[in-house]
Amino acid sequence: MSDVVHHLPEQNRYVFATDGVEVGLTDYRLVDHDIHITHTEIEPSMRRTGLASEMVQAVLDHIRAETDYRVVADCPYVVTWLRRHPEYQALEQRT
Repeated sequence: MSDVVHHLPEQNRYVFATDGVEVGLTDYRLVDHDIHITHTEIEPSMRRTGLASEMVQAVLDHIRAETDYRVVADCPYVVTWLRRHPEYQALEQRT
């Protein structure tokens, strides 16, 4: 399986595709120097396959590599994901 995340800044959204088919999205809003992740969603038929976790990791990897935004997890899934992946929690603490 080939997974890729596409950033659509004009829509404040990341789209997650697997094998060329869009299966998920992550919405955000920018407030000052913070990126508020407000919503994540995986196609219902693809849930419980680990794709949501892969998508969140890909989005956070993009934010870490391409920006210096501080992540604010407003989405409950992302809050839980960050608690389970302490290696990404530094993104929440940027100044």
